[in-house]
Amino acid sequence: MSVGTALHPRTSALNTKLSWGDWSGYFSAQVYADFHDIEYNAIREQAALIDVSPLYKYEVRGPDAARLVDRVMTRDVARLAVDRVFYTPWCNEDGKVVDDGTVTRRGADEFFWTAADPSYRWFELNAGGLDVEIRDVSDEVAAIAVQGPRARDVLEGATRGDWSGVRYFGHRRTEVGGVDVNVTRTGYTGDLGYEVWVPADAALEVWDDLWEAGEPHGIRAAGIRALDVARVESGLILIEAEYTSARHAVSQEQMYSPFEIGLGRLVDLSKPSFVGRRALELELRRGGPERRLVGLDLDWLGIEAMFAAHDLPPAVSAAVNREPVPVYAGGGQAGRATSVTWGPTIKKMVGFGSLPPQFARSGARVGVEWTVEGERGTVDATVVDLPFLDLDRKRA
Repeated sequence: MSVGTALHPRTSALNTKLSWGDWSGYFSAQVYADFHDIEYNAIREQAALIDVSPLYKYEVRGPDAARLVDRVMTRDVARLAVDRVFYTPWCNEDGKVVDDGTVTRRGADEFFWTAADPSYRWFELNAGGLDVEIRDVSDEVAAIAVQGPRARDVLEGATRGDWSGVRYFGHRRTEVGGVDVNVTRTGYTGDLGYEVWVPADAALEVWDDLWEAGEPHGIRAAGIRALDVARVESGLILIEAEYTSARHAVSQEQMYSPFEIGLGRLVDLSKPSFVGRRALELELRRGGPERRLVGLDLDWLGIEAMFAAHDLPPAVSAAVNREPVPVYAGGGQAGRATSVTWGPTIKKMVGFGSLPPQFARSGARVGVEWTVEGERGTVDATVVDLPFLDLDRKRA
């Protein structure tokens, strides 16, 4: 049964529609207003507060903390400076992705690790022979995402400090309302944003201070539906949508390497050892992945035509459809499309595609299955580079 996060007293008061979903056993607001477009617009035009507390969170400390982090993740810990953040996948011995998340280096021997799935046992299994302490602080630490073009104004108002010097994927300790918090220049919207990591027992005070600081900037609470649309526009993948964790996969087809889900740039084969390195090196020697993540730009006229065949106006869902559908090319099914949605800023119907190399080149034409009134058809689509939307301000 789901339970409320540390911020539930605030989010439940705002969620008058009682639109809840489950996120890792916690109540998660799907939408606060009648429709998620208002919340999406807050992310893209003003500022939004998002409760992301259900993320799994771990503290890794000790003389061998860096060795453990380096052993597990695909990136080189030597390149991760104090007060910087890495986004990274981590793999099993076969080079298949177990999960992806962020690693913040808070000190020479102190790391803060976030994950979508429970990862404590995996870290412990890889800590053999190391002098390191791993703490699951998922219930002890709440998380508030402050996202949108006014996010910096909100944070500066709440902390009474200048945040222009904290670069993209940076970290700083500060105070909000007298509460010690950690802030990272990260988020899941592809916009200017920060994530505030706060002791759970003080989460309400921090939320209130951020809310008060945000009122002059039109701040709103945003739910998961708005967040989902924003992350697809920005080309950000989701576990159990764009890929299946190797922990949950029941067939080889459900196993994905980082190179198959657009994370190959985060694999550092120059470092001598990490879990899955040999398999990933062999994958490249064999010519690279047999399927690749791409963007799909669906032809709107094709969608209109399918509705017109039933004397209907086009009525597409504004929410993200995470259910995979076939993608056709070369006379048959070539792959699948996931997380298909209308992008309000880019004004396009887009989604992620998983396709073999011969159909994954930018500009290639493919067909995406579409269903209207129970009748299946195909809508033409163009393969495009990711992300669909790349805002300069997210790095400003």
